[in-house]
Amino acid sequence: MTVDRAESGDDTESVSVPVVIVGAGPVGVTAALLLARRGVRSVVLERHQDVYPLPRAVATDDEVRRILQAAGIHEEFAAVSRPARGLRLLDARHRVIAEFPRSPHGHHGFPQTSMFDQPELERLLRTALAERPECELRGGAEVTAVRQDDTDGPVHVTYRDEDGRTHRLRADAVLGCDGAGSLTREAVGAAWEDLRFEERWTVVDVRTKARVRCWEGVDQVCDPNRPATFMRIGEDRYRWEFRLPDDTEPDAERLRELVAPWVDIAYDTDFEVVRQARYTFRARVADRWRRGRIFLLGDAAHLTPPFVGQGLCSGLRDAHNLSWKLAAVLQQGADERMLETYERERKPHARHVIRLAVATGWAMTGGQDGAAALRRTAVAAAGRIPGVAGLAARNLSRRLPTGPLVSRGRLGGTHCPQPWTRAADGGLVRLDDVLGDSFAVLTAVPLPPSAHALAEGLGAEVVRVGEVDDGTLADWLRAGHADAVLLRPDRVVLDTVPAGGDRFTGTSAWAPLLCTTRRPAEQPALLPRSTAP
Repeated sequence: MTVDRAESGDDTESVSVPVVIVGAGPVGVTAALLLARRGVRSVVLERHQDVYPLPRAVATDDEVRRILQAAGIHEEFAAVSRPARGLRLLDARHRVIAEFPRSPHGHHGFPQTSMFDQPELERLLRTALAERPECELRGGAEVTAVRQDDTDGPVHVTYRDEDGRTHRLRADAVLGCDGAGSLTREAVGAAWEDLRFEERWTVVDVRTKARVRCWEGVDQVCDPNRPATFMRIGEDRYRWEFRLPDDTEPDAERLRELVAPWVDIAYDTDFEVVRQARYTFRARVADRWRRGRIFLLGDAAHLTPPFVGQGLCSGLRDAHNLSWKLAAVLQQGADERMLETYERERKPHARHVIRLAVATGWAMTGGQDGAAALRRTAVAAAGRIPGVAGLAARNLSRRLPTGPLVSRGRLGGTHCPQPWTRAADGGLVRLDDVLGDSFAVLTAVPLPPSAHALAEGLGAEVVRVGEVDDGTLADWLRAGHADAVLLRPDRVVLDTVPAGGDRFTGTSAWAPLLCTTRRPAEQPALLPRSTAP
């Protein structure tokens, strides 16, 4: 299939690159960094020269903080983010209906919810990208065509630079991280599946030194006449979202009225509106995420309302899931069927998160129908039931479905926890910093010979739990009835040695995908940056 949005008679010869990434937002740049850590070179094409300066995404969870750790920027991100206490549901008079706390120490070793400013995150990612010789970012590059003549052949990408010149790249794979209006999605031949949610909201980002009444978490006002969301993002940064009865942008007086429950704005108050915009929140999933070696990630594959703060998170999960598999195929000659597991594993989770956001939107903001009051009453009652608040505060790292790269059993398809562990020099480091970027084995017993040989064959780091941590990993293995687990590079449990067993249980299913005789694709060197087309 060919998608071409600009005709050109230019006969420029195609330049070969391993991976082309369309879009240099957080998803595209994270994918490039994760591939680079595995030695895969990429060219990232972005039509803008610089980071989009206005805030958009503002929340992330502990699993995505772990992905940023894998990308190599978690320490820098910690300096520009702040933990959030959780979610409060308020009635129309701003009385607390229910409270759902979030832990400062989540399963993945980070706060369960962190607030941040997206432009700051993007600058951190681009700084890290510039330090990786495997990556090249080409700004001012508008992609006009993506074509793959057959599913086994290369993908051809055409782009136009700011001088109007046309350039062509020939890639082993293309990652479409180009947003809701994705050209790459057209190249895949994907259509949107509508999950039946569409509302117009006004989003207001503010910087102020004024005293703002907040609890360091998210407020959701469950008022069908004026539903609203409020959160503190940074030291002096705040966001309000309002569903208003008409499309009229609120003027200064109207805005003063809307934010009055949280802050008193005198006429001489330092209250800078950084951005005020109308957005249409939609819920959609692409019906297919791949064609041959063309893949969709992030908003190109799924759109979600913002009510559970998972829009950007879902895109970064896409990048983490796909990057190690693509690297294995391109670098180690792993079986092409590995790439089929990307959509199979990620789409159910994305759909689950979107449906949760839709349900949250209707239950919390009440909707406009006659059942709104009943829904709000049910939510309030549920919040008072012991254990429900904890259930609602669980992380969204849902178990992946059983498949070629996920074995059966209690732990199969789940993420291992990430406690602090003792390094060789006696210092404390996070578990993933010990495990590295490849496969890993965590074991509570001496590893059986067959399992040890398998670990050596995969180049997996072997860690004896209980000797390096505070018992978190041993307790986790015990609860999962396992003596050992084999972790994928994205820290999902691929296989287990059952308690009292002598081998991993599913090697016949997944080993042929990882250990093949297929020759890996040749990795051409990138042109020097100064002479790149």
